Order: sequence, then C-alpha cells, then structure tokens
Amino acid sequence: ALSVSRQNKGGYGYSHVFCHKGIAESSLISNKTSEISSSLPLYLTGQGLDQTRRINFDPELFQRIKDLSICDKSSGANEIEVFDYIYGVLHCPKYRETFAEFLAIDFPRIPWPKTPDEFWDISKKGSCLRKLHLMDAGSISHVDRTFYGEGNNLVSKIMLSEEKVWINDKQYFDNVSDLSWSFFIGAYQPAQKWLKDRKGKQLSSEEIMHYQNILKILDETSQVMNSIDMDFG
Repeated sequence: ALSVSRQNKGGYGYSHVFCHKGIAESSLISNKTSEISSSLPLYLTGQGLDQTRRINFDPELFQRIKDLSICDKSSGANEIEVFDYIYGVLHCPKYRETFAEFLAIDFPRIPWPKTPDEFWDISKKGSCLRKLHLMDAGSISHVDRTFYGEGNNLVSKIMLSEEKVWINDKQYFDNVSDLSWSFFIGAYQPAQKWLKDRKGKQLSSEEIMHYQNILKILDETSQVMNSIDMDFG
C-alpha cells in the first residue's frame, strides 16, 4: 500500500510518502493531526462471498498509463510497475520542489510520463525504493557500519559525532553520514527516532543488525532519489 498525507505543515519540506505491507495505523509517517496518513492499497478484495482480488486503479487511467508506457521492448506496464512509477515520482526531488505549494495542502497528484523511457526509468528507481523501504533482503547492499566498543549495548546517551552514532559513553555505530542521521520520512527522522524509542534498553544482536540496515537504507534512498529526474516543461 501507498501511505500519503493530505497536508504537510511541518515546514521541513515534502517527505510524506512511504509504502507498507499489511495494516498500518494513521501515524505511520506523521503523528501530527493535520498530517496523519491515508493508506492506499494496490489491491482490493470483494465483500462477503466475493473474495476476488482486483487492482485498485481507475480502469481508464490504468489503461492510459499502460498505453503511455509501451515501447519497443514492452507491451505495457503491469500494476506493480505503475505503482513503482508513482512511488518514484513522489520521491523525485524536482517534483517535490516544483509542486511544494500544492503538496502542502492536498493529496499529491501524479504527472503523466512524457515518454515511455521516462516512465521506465522512474518505475525502475521507484522499484528500488519500494524494496528498500519494505526491507527486502535482496535489496540491501553490504552493511559497512560496524558496531564498536565494549559494553552492555545499553542505549543511554544518543549523539552523532564525527560520523559515529553513540548509544552510550563506550559504544557506537561507525561510518554514519549526517545525511542518514538527519533524513526525514514524513515527520520522523528514522535514524534518531529508532534509538530514542529504545532509550534505557539493551540492544540485542538482531536489533544492532536491524539498525545498521536502517542506516544503509537511508543512505541508498538518498542516492536513488537524487538520480530521479522528470521533465515538467
């Protein structure tokens, strides 16, 4: 499902989009009343005895974008590829900057691709972002943020200093960029919030690895986003 908000009043730019599987509550990307998120599922099922799954796109609009995506190597995009195009558009820095005023007051609107090549380029990058954000095991590259220091893994003093995220006076995650540390998804900064939510607790080895993956995902998200471009001329 695509999670988006109707308004953006935080003053830190548009970042109010994410994807998820299963049920998500309304504060997935922001806990501010005016920025609570709506989940837009890719598929719907019927009620009662009719459990047929159907694609949650307007049939005419879906057919139009399928037609627009046709090129020499394609017979038209499927629903996953269209979802990924939408996800890629919403993470395009140029899109966020160009339509910042509108994104602050209403649900995002998705421009049609200018060419099939533009569609497939954005869809491919949106696919990378979707897999990263769902923490697909095959999408996360090698983690190089080694956890250093002797101690009990207690989260007591959280700070970033010289590319090190300290969790106490002796233990830290190394090779962490300022970008990852300050990166926003909606109203949250995941690299900071995840640790703050665990203050006073000891991290298990699985949690340490999970946090390393979070940092890597934030880094790679930024790289993919910066490679997305669109023509609004």
